[in-house]
Parts: sequence; C-alpha cells; structure tokens
Amino acid sequence: MLYQDTVESEVLVHKPWFIAAVFAVVLAVFMLFNLTGTTFGEFMRPVIGDPEQSGLYGRFAIAFMITVVFCLNVVFIAFAPLKVQVGIVWLELLLLFLAFFDSFNLSLPFISENLPYLITQGVVTTIYVSAISLVFASMIAIIAAVAKLSSNGFAYAIASFYTSFFRGLPLLMQIYLIYLGLPQLGIIMDAVPSGILALSLCVGAYMTEIFRAGIQSIDRGQWEASRSMGFGFGLTMRRIILPQALPVIIPPMGNMFISMLKDSSLVSVLGVWELTFLARTIGQPTFHHMEMLITAAIIYWIMSACLEVAQSRLERHFARSKVR
Repeated sequence: MLYQDTVESEVLVHKPWFIAAVFAVVLAVFMLFNLTGTTFGEFMRPVIGDPEQSGLYGRFAIAFMITVVFCLNVVFIAFAPLKVQVGIVWLELLLLFLAFFDSFNLSLPFISENLPYLITQGVVTTIYVSAISLVFASMIAIIAAVAKLSSNGFAYAIASFYTSFFRGLPLLMQIYLIYLGLPQLGIIMDAVPSGILALSLCVGAYMTEIFRAGIQSIDRGQWEASRSMGFGFGLTMRRIILPQALPVIIPPMGNMFISMLKDSSLVSVLGVWELTFLARTIGQPTFHHMEMLITAAIIYWIMSACLEVAQSRLERHFARSKVR
C-alpha cells in the first residue's frame, strides 16, 4: 500500500496541470507578500536591492524567479531516491534558516567565544538533570502503572490521584511548590534536587499511562502461562511482560524524554546553571540576547535530533520480531 501511494504521488508530481497549479499558488503567495505594505509583508518580501526602487515589474520578476526555482525543485526531486530527497530538502531548509538568522546581524565572535562554556556547563547540566529525572520518572511510572492495573482499591486510588494531580498542574508551578513548599515542612532541598524531583513527578505521571498501555497490550494468556510455570509477579513482569511491551512503550517514551530535555529549561527559574539559564545570563550584560538564544535553540535541536536517531534505532531493534 505504501509503495502504491509513493508511485501515485510521483506520477502526480509529473502531471502538467499539477505543476501549473503549484506554480500559480506559489507565485500568488510571493506576489501577495511582495505587494503588501504591512510589516509582515515587508519582512517576508523576497527582494534584491532596495525594495522601494525595484518597482512592480522588478518585484514580479523576483517572485517569478523564486517560483520557478521552487517548482523545478518539486519536479526534479521526485526522480531521486527517498533518502536523497529528504537530504536535499533538509539542506535547503537549513540554508533558508541560516539566511534568516543572518538577517539578524549576529555577532559570530561573541557566539564562538561563549559556545564552549555553553556546552561544557549548560549542556552537561541539562543532560544530567534530564537523565536523572528520566530514571526516577521511569521507576515511579512502573510502580504507578502496576498500581493502576491492580485490583487493590487503595493502590489504585493513590496511583490515580497521583496521575491526576501532577498531570493537572503546570510543571512550572510544581517546581515552585516543591522548591518553596518543602522548606515549610522542614525539608530543605537545593535547586538541582528540587528541579529533578519536580521533573520526575510530573513526567512520571505521564509515563504511568504509557507503561499502563504497554502492559495492557500484552495478552492475558501470557500472565496465565507464567503463573502455570510457577513464576512470581516480579519475574513475570521482568522476563515476560516488559520485554514484549517495549515495542509499544519506546516510541512515546522517546517523545517524553525529548520533551523532558526541553522542559528542563524551566528549572532555570531556580538558578540552575543549565543551558537556558546560561544563555540568558551571558547575553544580558552585553545585550547579545539573540545570539545566545539562537545558539541555545540550535543546541537543543541538535540534542533532540540525536535522541530521535537513538529512538528510531531502539524501535527497529525491538520491533525486529514483528517485521513481516
């Protein structure tokens, strides 16, 4: 079915009426941005030289040229293999983003001067907080998922209250409540442990439903077969249920870890020297806010992309038995 859809899409790209329709739409969009006088139009307008001196025909020529390049890209890219198509589009989009960032007149020496410190201090702290939080969140999630699947009303009530409460409050509020509320009970924690605890409890509540769904996806006969062989609950869960549930659990788990990596920036409100806090602190005295924010954003993106690659490899590894 996937092969048939791919073939049909390639044939559609080579249809003259399709190319003409794409050309007309793209040209109309560029001309709309080119002729409008709003601020957004001035920002998006593709011009060469002074836009006020280019005139109507000059703007139309520029929009027409960009449209031709775009349509040629759409047509000829279909002849390449899928991976090559993806690589070409990624490269073009990356060049567009670089051109967009170049319009900010960023101070590259300032970025290169502070980049090593952002990596050695900010990235390391961000990964440390996220990794420790993921371990604790996974432990909490497994226990809460088993409790929600239990027939014990007390265990189910505690687990359901936990997931409802921590999924219902914003993470930033949880961070403040833990960091400022626990000292009222005589429990004083530093900023980093408070941030890890807040992330673990919040993400663990979401991961509880992931583990619960993964465990429930396993046929009940697996439990009955393990009991007939004399396996206890812990051995059954560790050796039979969880290994089979991993293909179901890993995709949303990977998404949660990527989300946690970005949500760890919220612990910057406690003064933790993670990536966002350092980017804001370094850029503020010299008013190089945009340089540091863009650098931090690119670093976050690179870390997320690495996690996406690792997630895809794990998915392929645990899904080998299901490949037909």
